[in-house]
Parts: sequence; C-alpha cells; structure tokens
Amino acid sequence: MKLFEEFRRGWHGEDQPSPLFGLGFVLLCLALSTAARWGMSLIRPDIFFTPYIPAVFFATAVAGWRFGAITAIVSGALGIILNFDHGRADAARFVLLLIYWAVAAFTIWGVEHYRSLVARERRISKRLIEEEEYRKLVVAELQHRLKNKLSTIHAVLHQVLEKQPQVWGSIDHRLRALAVTDDLIARADKAGCDIRELLLSELGPYGHVRFNLNGEPLDLPAKLAVSLSLIFHELATNAAKYGAFSAARGFLQVSWTVSEDRLNVTWDETEGPTVETVGPAGFGTKLLKSALLAFDGKTEITFLKSGVHCTMQCRIPPT
Repeated sequence: MKLFEEFRRGWHGEDQPSPLFGLGFVLLCLALSTAARWGMSLIRPDIFFTPYIPAVFFATAVAGWRFGAITAIVSGALGIILNFDHGRADAARFVLLLIYWAVAAFTIWGVEHYRSLVARERRISKRLIEEEEYRKLVVAELQHRLKNKLSTIHAVLHQVLEKQPQVWGSIDHRLRALAVTDDLIARADKAGCDIRELLLSELGPYGHVRFNLNGEPLDLPAKLAVSLSLIFHELATNAAKYGAFSAARGFLQVSWTVSEDRLNVTWDETEGPTVETVGPAGFGTKLLKSALLAFDGKTEITFLKSGVHCTMQCRIPPT
C-alpha cells in the first residue's frame, strides 16, 4: 500500500517519490521495455529504441525529469549494446540513437511542463478553497454578532418601553421580523428559498397591509436567492426612506412571472412622495445594476410621479 500510495502521488504530481522508489521504477520500466523490444525483434530485429519511449514517459511522469533522463541514457545504451539479431552497431544505429535522445528530451520537457501546470492549478485551487472556508467563517461570525446585537437592542427597548405596551407592541413584531429576515438569508446562502417567503421576510417589518405579492410559488437556487434578497432589501429600505413606505397611503405591488428559464419581477410603488430630483448613483444603485449580471440579467429602475417602478429580469440557474 505504501508503494502504491507513492506511485499515486508521483503520477498525480502531488509529490516526488523517494530516490529508492524512483530507481526501482526506472529499472522496472527498462525491464518491461527491453522485454517488449525482444518480442518485437522476433518480427523485426532492427527496432532498437522505439520500445523505450514509453519507459521514458512513465519514468518522468512518476519519478520526475531526473529519473526520466536516467531512463533515456540507460535505454540508449541498451539499444546500442543489446543485439537480438546478432549484428553489430553501425553508424546508422548511432544516428538513430541521437534521434531517440532528441525525442526523449522533448518527451521529458513536455511531461515536466504539464506537471508544472498541474501543480500551479492545484496550488490555485487549494488557495481558493482556503479563502472560501475563511469567507464562510467570517460570514458565520458576522451573522452571529448581528443576531446578538439585534437581541441586545430588543432587550434594551423592552426595558425602556415596558410601561408603554402599545408602543412596544408596534416595535416588537418589527424587530422579530428583521431577525427572521437575517435567518432566512443565512439559510438561502446554503439551500435557497421560495421567492414569496423571501419577499415576506424583507417586507414584513413594514406591515402586511402595505404591500401585495402576486406570483406562482418559485423555489430559487441559493446564489440567485441571495442576490435577489440584496436587491429586495435595497428597494425596501429605499421605499421606507423616500418611497411608498414613507407615506401614510403608500402601497407596494410586487409581481413575478417565469417564462422558460427566465424570471421577470416587477416592483411597483404607488401613492408615495413625488421624486423631485435623483442624486448621483450610490452603492445601492450600483448594487441594483450589478447583482443580476451573473445570471444574464438586468435591473431597470424608473422614478415615476406615482412612485418607484423597477423591473428585474434574469436566468434561473438549474438546481
């Protein structure tokens, strides 16, 4: 098993085998190639070096270029010394030896170049995996801290408003809805979620009578669910600050349809404050325009007199 593991690691380019293993593997390759040459000599005795090319290839691929070079040198000597046809080495055979060594050198270079590329790709993959694990750890820690801070705010407000149950009742359910939204986004990052559930978690803190959802049940893949949650959160925050949710009679209508593998979402606010001027594009606007690019999608937002009108189109990736 140890020899097999050493062969596997050498063949995959993960590590160089020990010198003893490399030498033994070279001798095995030379023995098999010489046996193949003897068998071929029964049919055609003037084949001197061709059977040794696979030996050079496998010796280089498993043990490295040094053992490949040793295999090429020794096999060339065997091609000159061993004569299965009882003939003597002539000038033509030495010319074939030079050609063989040129082919062997090219083979060694090619195998070694491929091994270097594989090793580089393996290092990049390892680094990406480590960075992804680190990202997951940081996100998990941030989610934990956010939940703790939200719980602390909830407890402090409860103490302050303990003698004002009516005010506390209007705040309590909103804080709980915010906590549910954070938990939903954390779950969506792993397994996805239903689009209606995602919208309810984002819009619930503003009151269920302030919006209407229209669309068929649709399970969103994880990455698309997270991207849409960021867009919905940005639009909902904007509606609370400047749009429909900031006015007493403001109302929001969200509808979605699916055509083949394309998702179309419409966000339509009415009875909100009239937008007089639009400021320069900030982080929110950049997020809206770029969040769906990975899904061959786009987001278009229009500031109408009746309120914000936003359309989202994207491809639903297969789950």
